[in-house]
Amino acid sequence: MTFSEKLEAAVQTHNSSLCVGLDPNLALLPDPITNRDRTSTQQVALFLKKVIDATKPHCAAYKPNLGFFEALGPDGWDLLAGILDYIPNTKIVIADAKRGDISSTAEHYAREAFGRYGAHAVTVNPYLGTDAVAPYFEHGGGVIALCRTSNAGGADIQSLVADGKPVYAHVAEMVATQWTPMGDCGLVVGATYPAELAEVRALAPSLPLLVPGVGAQGGDAGEVVAAGADARGGGLIVNASRAVSYASGGSDFADAARAEAERLAASLRLP
Repeated sequence: MTFSEKLEAAVQTHNSSLCVGLDPNLALLPDPITNRDRTSTQQVALFLKKVIDATKPHCAAYKPNLGFFEALGPDGWDLLAGILDYIPNTKIVIADAKRGDISSTAEHYAREAFGRYGAHAVTVNPYLGTDAVAPYFEHGGGVIALCRTSNAGGADIQSLVADGKPVYAHVAEMVATQWTPMGDCGLVVGATYPAELAEVRALAPSLPLLVPGVGAQGGDAGEVVAAGADARGGGLIVNASRAVSYASGGSDFADAARAEAERLAASLRLP
């Protein structure tokens, strides 16, 4: 199965287009987790496993942000591998790496994401162009290109106008027309810019869109569905990280994560 087919199966199996971001921030760990008898990696492992247990009935995917794990040093790599093994195999795993480098380096990044970690898809930076992403397609996983990101500074480059349209529109067209014949693709478009989300959907009508920014960054789930759903009412995987994982800093953190995941999953369903 292709990444898109696996994603569609996961969405239908769980009746959810929610993706839970796994961003282990030591400064935000709930009080019950920060036991002095545990190392920092043990704390993170326990926390993430409880979040996964709490949210797995309500989401189709998990998105570990590799930077958070890498910041923990060598133990972080082993921690990530263990967490990926813990995620149920009915879920989609998106390695949020935002890699972008020349093809020889990209080949090793692709081996990391698809070989070492067994991810179904990886996020990439399209700035270096087509030859820099070609190695990812050789491994059969999904390639999700940054297009119109949810942060305010994304406009610095993404909204620059070239040949009559913004750079993010050029990226959407390039991925839809040039990259898709090479392999399975998607686009990252922030929930915080619903008008741009609708524009990207029009330019890439059949591509899955990974949509961060719901929750802590202020994106609205209803607007995301209205602007970004494809012609069949799907094609979205909507990510929430802090809003779910850190919904509470107390002993009820797992219950709070479950409740927020359930609420978001319901809000993303078509009426």
